[in-house]
Amino acid sequence: MNTAKPDEWEDARTPKIAEIAGDFPGNRLEKMWETEPGWKGWLGSVDHKQIGIRYIITAFAFLLLGGLEALVMRIQLGGPGETVLTPQEYNVLFSMHGISMIFLYASPVLTGFSNYLWPLLLGSRDMAFPRLNALSYWVYLAAGLFIYAGFVTGHGPSDGWFNYVPYALRDYSPGLNMDVYALGMILLGISTTVGAANFIVTFLRNRAPGMSLNRVPVLLWGTLTASAANIMAVPSVSLAFFMLWMDRQFGTHFFDARQGQPLLWQHLFWMFAHPWVYAIVLPAMGMVSDGLPTFCRRPLVGYTLVVLATVSTMAFGFGVWVHHMFATGLPNLSLSFFSDASLIITIPSAVAVMCWTATIWTGRPVVTTAFLYFASMIVLFVIGGVSGVVTAAAASDWQLTDTYFVVAHLHYTLIGINLFPVIGGVYYWFPKMTGRLLNERLGKWNFWVMFIGFNVAFLPMHTLGLLGMPRRIYTYPVDMGWSGQNLVVSLGSAMFAVGVLLFLINVVVSLKRGKVAGPNPWGAGTLEWAISSPPPVYNFKVIPIVASRHPLWEEAMNESDERSSIERGLLLDQGKETIATSPLDGEPNLILEMPGDSLAPFSVTVGMTLVFSGALLRQWWLVAIGIAAIVISLIDWFWPRRVHAGLEKVNG
Repeated sequence: MNTAKPDEWEDARTPKIAEIAGDFPGNRLEKMWETEPGWKGWLGSVDHKQIGIRYIITAFAFLLLGGLEALVMRIQLGGPGETVLTPQEYNVLFSMHGISMIFLYASPVLTGFSNYLWPLLLGSRDMAFPRLNALSYWVYLAAGLFIYAGFVTGHGPSDGWFNYVPYALRDYSPGLNMDVYALGMILLGISTTVGAANFIVTFLRNRAPGMSLNRVPVLLWGTLTASAANIMAVPSVSLAFFMLWMDRQFGTHFFDARQGQPLLWQHLFWMFAHPWVYAIVLPAMGMVSDGLPTFCRRPLVGYTLVVLATVSTMAFGFGVWVHHMFATGLPNLSLSFFSDASLIITIPSAVAVMCWTATIWTGRPVVTTAFLYFASMIVLFVIGGVSGVVTAAAASDWQLTDTYFVVAHLHYTLIGINLFPVIGGVYYWFPKMTGRLLNERLGKWNFWVMFIGFNVAFLPMHTLGLLGMPRRIYTYPVDMGWSGQNLVVSLGSAMFAVGVLLFLINVVVSLKRGKVAGPNPWGAGTLEWAISSPPPVYNFKVIPIVASRHPLWEEAMNESDERSSIERGLLLDQGKETIATSPLDGEPNLILEMPGDSLAPFSVTVGMTLVFSGALLRQWWLVAIGIAAIVISLIDWFWPRRVHAGLEKVNG
């Protein structure tokens, strides 16, 4: 990345201030930023919008796979003594369902939205590290395919997404199943880590001039907080999976009960997995915080409180992992500390709920499908939060742990606070991504079928847990008193699946026949709605200058005499460039020359896949080939070159 400091601009090139209506070379910028057509451009694109859409589509594909696995399990559990699945088949489906939903869908889909929206919300032309952005997607795809390749070939994980030892050790799980999971999760951790680093640097360095920290949309705060957490938490689980692989393949004793410590696995796993829970809900909560004000026709109540609640939730999230381990025999003093921390963490969540409710109460809500999804998230969040408080107390957790009460809480948390805002986000930002609106009539049918089906499916699980039904059982006797409620749960799950199907039909039909949206169909106030739908490849014709939290609402709100500048700003047409600003106040201080499309991220991913495949099969020659491919790809990645050597040709 080449940079030029302000005092060097006169010597190199003076940044040109341009009016869109007058001095704007649109064709020039189009040629600089467009992706090359054909397979080479498809594999080598570093356009954040393309990468974001790929993330979203891939994550939804894994969501559908996880949903199908859940439906098969619910058929098995719909009545007592069913034999649709054998115990081993049920264990594999149960494990793959959890892996698909928690690791391959929930976080990546939010990464996709953030990838697409961040530069548009920030008034930038791209992410800080475009090629790193491409690498994060390709490695994520490779990790998902790696894990599912094991499933398809009969080597799917079978010890749950939490993968507890000693069950996951070779003595109890022979074969490649747990090795596939361990290596696949390490590969996924690489994707998560490089993506998180990219988000953090983009937040600090690529905001529009004038976008100080108190003017940043809440979605960015949610993703930033999640990214910072991932940087710190992912190494824990990557280390745990590496040690597990070493135990299984080379006879080390990290988790062996005779010479190691099985409980060490739970500590390392939950030190990662509990912050991960917040990492997959805080960006979704940010989507609600930014979407609700648009439909309530007023700014978010308590912006500062919501931002502080977002950051403090994640900070507390690193101190509560042991509440997953209350039944493991730890000292009572430690249980008291972590129980208190688990109760305290509800306070920032309650603050956010109050701010969202006050926004609706004091606004003039326009009841669109997106609004219904955003508002329903508040209801589901409260239900899931209350059940979480019950399990946060050690005494009640001892009674409820490993029962269906925990399953109910988990789904209200992950689906209620992730999937519902995500689908609301699709209805909200689909016009920006495609230029067309989703059908509102079908959308409302879609919402109510999903909302009713979800609650019919998961509310009864609370009482099933109170009645003593254990989680992770593949069948149950007829005289346990669980049959009727399990049938209701299965019917509700089917209804929920129909709602998801209606959503997919709406998306497919609206892509071709949806009403043309225009730049700002909702009358929103943030920067992404200031440009055409879908956006041009370069995002902004000139780099905007921001004077408030809602640049497009300034005239209506008239809070001050300052006005943002959307039509007049830095042109930056001497190459593929964007602006860099100071971390606190958003003062411009650098022009950044961005890299062009490159096949290096894809080829690095191919090399990584070869390394992990060779390690899985213990074919060290394949590992050597993969390492060589990575080294050659990195040389190509970092080889100095002029990005716009053909600029004269573009000018012509």
